[in-house]
Amino acid sequence: MGNQLEVIVKESGLEQSKAKFILENFQNYFEIADEWANKAKTIKVTDASQKADMEIARVGRLFLREKRIAIENSRKQLKEQALREGKAIDGIANVLKALIVPIEEYLEKQEKFVELKEEAEKEAKRIEIEKRMEEEELAKQKADADERERIRLENECLKKEAEEREKKHREEQAKAEMERKRQEAELLKQKQEAENERLEAERKAKAEQDKIKKEAEEKIKKERELAEAKRKKEQDEAFAEAEKVRKLNEEKLAEGRAERERLEAELKNQIECPKCHFKFQLQGGK
Repeated sequence: MGNQLEVIVKESGLEQSKAKFILENFQNYFEIADEWANKAKTIKVTDASQKADMEIARVGRLFLREKRIAIENSRKQLKEQALREGKAIDGIANVLKALIVPIEEYLEKQEKFVELKEEAEKEAKRIEIEKRMEEEELAKQKADADERERIRLENECLKKEAEEREKKHREEQAKAEMERKRQEAELLKQKQEAENERLEAERKAKAEQDKIKKEAEEKIKKERELAEAKRKKEQDEAFAEAEKVRKLNEEKLAEGRAERERLEAELKNQIECPKCHFKFQLQGGK
């Protein structure tokens, strides 16, 4: 690693004094990185009971973290001197970080073995739960699909049964309709026959009534004619009697008129004595 640092410094084209300064500042870090690269390999935590190894890993990680931060601070201080120096410093710092970060990460894994193991177990449990939930969901989906298929088949069966019942019902309705029409036709025929019988009975009854009415009318006519003849006879007799009475009355009136005329004539021919008031008839008068 020290030779790698010398190569980086040489290729950067820095002045010898600056190159020397950089080597002095960073050489120690290469040695530390090389040392902990070997130490880290000796620490391998495989069980939660390895508390000492986890503590060593923690100490080493914090030590390297401290050195990494120091390197970063040195990088920033040196980079401010010049762009060329900054390039060299960046290259060195990047190489050192590339060397240290994997070791630091490895030691952090060793230090946090329990936490990482718990996280891994949690992740495994989460994956297992998700897998189980996925399997349950798939099982549920399959069960739902099976249930839907069962319902579909059941519905098809019910539909077929309903169609058969409907077909049978329509056939029964057709038969019932035919029977109804037959009964209606029979009833209509019976009603027509009854109506014909009723009309025939009415016709006969009317003919009989007409006959009776005609006979009654003829009888009434004869009785009316007899009554009229009798009334006319009686009227004629009454008129003749009245005429006879009228003539007698006229004769009596004529006689009364003649008598009155005679008396008037006699009165006209009478003379009254002024002295004795004796009345006498003139000759020639009656």
